[in-house]
Amino acid sequence: MSNGQHWSDDVYAEIKKRDIETVCTVPDGGLTKLLNMINDDQAMRLVTMTTEEEGMGIVTGQWLGGKKAMIAMQSSGVGNCINALGYPSILKAPCLMLVTMRGMWGEFNPWQVQMGMGTKPALEAVGVRCLPVENPTEVGETFAAAADIAFHGGMSCAVLISQRVMGAKGFGQD
Repeated sequence: MSNGQHWSDDVYAEIKKRDIETVCTVPDGGLTKLLNMINDDQAMRLVTMTTEEEGMGIVTGQWLGGKKAMIAMQSSGVGNCINALGYPSILKAPCLMLVTMRGMWGEFNPWQVQMGMGTKPALEAVGVRCLPVENPTEVGETFAAAADIAFHGGMSCAVLISQRVMGAKGFGQD
């Protein structure tokens, strides 16, 4: 649990505790602090993808090669991943996702609303365990629980960070 620091610090600490070496992402403004910490860490690899479903192949391949990886993305990219979530599922490979939500709290962008509403049901429909977080002090411990579920159980698990935690965005922001 956080002691007044940003939730990204808590998540980064849990990533390091679990020896996650690779983080795949399609960058999102809400993830910037975390992604910068990962990028600055010489022992880690930040992989910037062109589309989110590429992450399914990367995390599965890393697991098959004896390494741990995860995906960090915005909820608008979840729809791109549904079919590709079959890779880790069939191989019983863990797929840990950290998802910043859009289309919820104070959303200015009307085209974000549908995927924001559909993210959790869509992921659950393809067998992904979803752990939503509404409080910034609970992001780190929720991420730790999701990581343990994914890596110990060989399954897909997503932490859904509420837009309320991230803050509402306005035009001109990522």
